[in-house]
Amino acid sequence: MRTVLVRRAGAAEGEPTARGRSPEPARRGGRRAAVLVPAAVMLGIGLWGLDRGTMWRDESATFQVARRTVPQILHLLGSVDAVHGLYYLLMHWVLAVRADEIALRLPSVVASAATAALVGALGRRLARPRVGLWAGLLYAATPFVGHYAQEGRSYALVAAGAALATWLLVRAVEDGGRGRWAWYGVVVAVTALLHEFAVLLLPAHALTLLVSRIPARTWRAWGCAAAAACGALAPLAVFSRGQSAQVSWIRTPGPAEAEALLRSFAGPRDLVLFGTLLLVAVALAAPVPRAGRLHLNAVALPLAVLPPVLLYAAAQFQPLFLDRYLLFSLAGVPLLAAAGADRILGQLPWRRAAAAAGVLAVAAAFLWQLPQQERERLPVSRGDELAPVARLVGRQARPGDAVLFLPLHERRVALAYPHDFAGLHDLTLKRSPAASGTLFGEEVPARELRTRLTRLRPGARVWVVADTTTVGTPWFRAQRPESAKWDGLREFCAEKSSAYVRGGAVSLYVRRG
Repeated sequence: MRTVLVRRAGAAEGEPTARGRSPEPARRGGRRAAVLVPAAVMLGIGLWGLDRGTMWRDESATFQVARRTVPQILHLLGSVDAVHGLYYLLMHWVLAVRADEIALRLPSVVASAATAALVGALGRRLARPRVGLWAGLLYAATPFVGHYAQEGRSYALVAAGAALATWLLVRAVEDGGRGRWAWYGVVVAVTALLHEFAVLLLPAHALTLLVSRIPARTWRAWGCAAAAACGALAPLAVFSRGQSAQVSWIRTPGPAEAEALLRSFAGPRDLVLFGTLLLVAVALAAPVPRAGRLHLNAVALPLAVLPPVLLYAAAQFQPLFLDRYLLFSLAGVPLLAAAGADRILGQLPWRRAAAAAGVLAVAAAFLWQLPQQERERLPVSRGDELAPVARLVGRQARPGDAVLFLPLHERRVALAYPHDFAGLHDLTLKRSPAASGTLFGEEVPARELRTRLTRLRPGARVWVVADTTTVGTPWFRAQRPESAKWDGLREFCAEKSSAYVRGGAVSLYVRRG
């Protein structure tokens, strides 16, 4: 009886039957298309408008840290950004080949294409090829995915790792073998080391196994792999707690953050959002036939729901809830939506007509959200723009001029675009970021700054690069070193001009006689 069931499932999937017969060429083509077409579409979407002409602050951290030597990166991780350590080391080798904004973002593009392919492979294996094709295309067409496919941070790589781990889980449950479980544990560990919150993938997978009623031996194999992954992550988790002040700005999430995450996952525009939720509801109410040991709903629903719910609940006590931390969980939504579409479009009389109708529906959703997709390619889609600020300095400053950054973290502009600051004297820098093992360097105390200001000749020019979102705020006034810098500057220098751009301001001060 078991052989018959395997044969029938394999035949529906386009897999070889129990007697070893090869699938029909058309079915083989459909299986390949379910993987290759989403990957190609995601690659095209990721490369579209990849060079925005500017970095934003998080990307600038990747750019300047990854260009340090490996010992300097390890020195930094001892005091800050330990959670991004593995990603910085990976990017170190990427930027060693070519250090520009295209190279900075290209790994995220490739990772997103791989994720779309894996989503397609999951849909194909858990249901049928057209479900995989639609799911992969839905993933690629999601604006939230396109946003992080073009960002020089680790989130797209984490999503790829989570999708690969989920695919390995399905294969390991179906085929068994220590090798598959070992690879599963390795991929989960590496993914969690890229970002700690990816460990929430394990509760989702545990729920998948629980509702699937797998045998005890499979539980044991999964438990060993999960324990090994947690063991690899444990030192980083313990160490990074000492650096939690870095994310102290994150606020406790509420209904607004929950709704924002829902729109990120299912579609920012109402029509697409409601359509996606309707398809998900159909998939849950009328599940697609099981094609293997695990059901699509049992894999996709825990992946889409459990990590966000767990992080949201934990964030009520320790605010750490950001949508980008949960990008890896999004893959469950297109899988469910594609399964729902299969229950509806499967009523069409011709298989190819059904597949084409689903592809057209995804294309329509993409076009409906095209304004959002276009916005993601603009610099305004990120928190700030560093290049316009750097260009203001580069156009007006002369070699020998001084520069002062308010507050300290505005030195990120010079670290991201050093050529615009070539020949300028940094008034407050004591030790460089690389030498001090910090992101922005170590500055001299207020007394030393006053001494340096008095040594400037009358008429000497000082360029002030300021973060307009913080300078003058209560937070800024509470920072005694920053307030002292501001007071000393105004005591010895007079403001001559100021220019404002999105991302900051550049002011010219002149030393009084």
